[in-house]
Amino acid sequence: MFGLILTCHSAEYQIGSECCPKCLSGSRVKTHCNEYGSTSCLPCMDGTFTDQPNGLERCIPCTNCDSAGSGRMVKKRCTATSDTDCAPLEGFYCVSSVGLSCDIAQKHKRCKPGQYISQHGTASTDTECSDCSSGTFSNGTFHSCQPHTQCHLFNLQLVTAGTSAADAQCGERSFNVGAAVGGAVGMAIKWTFIIYGTHMDKMESISIVCCVYAAHIWKKNTKLDLLIASSFPAVQILHFLQ
Repeated sequence: MFGLILTCHSAEYQIGSECCPKCLSGSRVKTHCNEYGSTSCLPCMDGTFTDQPNGLERCIPCTNCDSAGSGRMVKKRCTATSDTDCAPLEGFYCVSSVGLSCDIAQKHKRCKPGQYISQHGTASTDTECSDCSSGTFSNGTFHSCQPHTQCHLFNLQLVTAGTSAADAQCGERSFNVGAAVGGAVGMAIKWTFIIYGTHMDKMESISIVCCVYAAHIWKKNTKLDLLIASSFPAVQILHFLQ
C-alpha cells in the first residue's frame, strides 16, 4: 500500500508528518506545532532578520557591508524584516548584486602614464582609459592628453624630449663664454699690432688694459659684459690712443 504524500499550504511548513503554520516576517520558530498546539514564534534579535513568512529556528544574520576590504558601505540598515542594503564606496563599482544590494565591489582601475581618463567610473561601471596620440602626454590622471611644450616658442632650448607619459623639458639657451672672451682678447691683440707702428710707446698699456678687462668679464660671466667685450678692443684701444 502506497503512503500518502503530505502537501502543506503556502502559509505552512512541513515538520515531520505535520504541516505547521509559518512565523511572520521578522520572527522565527520557538517551538514547532504538534497535535496539542500551533507553532510558537519569537521576534528576531538585533543584527538578524527574516524577510518572509518562515519555519526557521534561527533568524538570518544581517550582511556586514563595511567589512575591511569589501569596498562597500551601508546604503540601508538591516531591520527585523529586511537585510542590509550595500552600495560601493567612492572609487569602487559593483560587479555583482543581489536585488538592489551590492554583493561584490571592485576598485576602479587607474589609467597608466601615457593614457588619459576617457570615461570616469561610476557605482556600476569601471573607469575607461585611452592612449595619448603622438605629440601629447598624460601622467594617467588627466581627462585629456596635453600637447608637449614647444621650447622655442619661449626662446628656450629643448633639454629632454617629451614622451607619451611626460612633458618636454626646456632650459636656458647656452652661451659660449670661452669663445666670447677669446674673441675679445684676440681682437685686442689684432688691433694692437695694427696700431703698433704708430703708437709703439703705448703698447704695454694697451696689453694690460686688454688682459685686465678679459679677466674681469670672465669672472662676472654675464651676457652683457661678454657682448660688450666683443666690440671692446676696436673702440677702447682707439679711444685710449687718442
